[in-house]
Amino acid sequence: MSRVGKKPVTIPAGVTITVSGDNTVTVNGPKGELKQTLDRDIHVEITDGTLTVGRPTDQIRHRALHGLYRALIANMVKGVTEGFIKKMELVGVGYKASNTGNILDLALGYSHNIIIEIPKELKVTTAQEKGKNPEIVIEGTDNQLLGQVCAKIRSLRKPEPYKGKGVRFAGEVVRKKAGKSAGK
Repeated sequence: MSRVGKKPVTIPAGVTITVSGDNTVTVNGPKGELKQTLDRDIHVEITDGTLTVGRPTDQIRHRALHGLYRALIANMVKGVTEGFIKKMELVGVGYKASNTGNILDLALGYSHNIIIEIPKELKVTTAQEKGKNPEIVIEGTDNQLLGQVCAKIRSLRKPEPYKGKGVRFAGEVVRKKAGKSAGK
């Protein structure tokens, strides 16, 4: 049995979960509504404020999907109750970030600024304090969408291994290389 898949998901007060006929799980909560379509072989049971995910056989495909869908549903429940927040920082001279609504304007050392439209489901804020690196804070209820947008922003200027310049997640440790002078 999958270690993640066999754990029950507790449904907090104020959250309703419904499973439709085409195996679509809908989670409603104080922060919004999220939907996820499950594989037709995976079945979901809701009893006494807990949700359990089951699989029909021990095939490799069913074992892989069992833990995946349980984790996705648990993230949906956490998203509609608490929400998710990701913080990113820009490390480098002249790197700047500003936003107007959900449009993010980044200066990352290229000859032009990069303008990204953040999906309306997410909320973005930027901060630039003296003596600190510029910071981007993105929050929302959908963990998959949030991670995808953050990965896209990070891919615009990944942290390089010699000086550590680039866009990184807050608290991310970048391993640095020694460089050419280390060999002498």
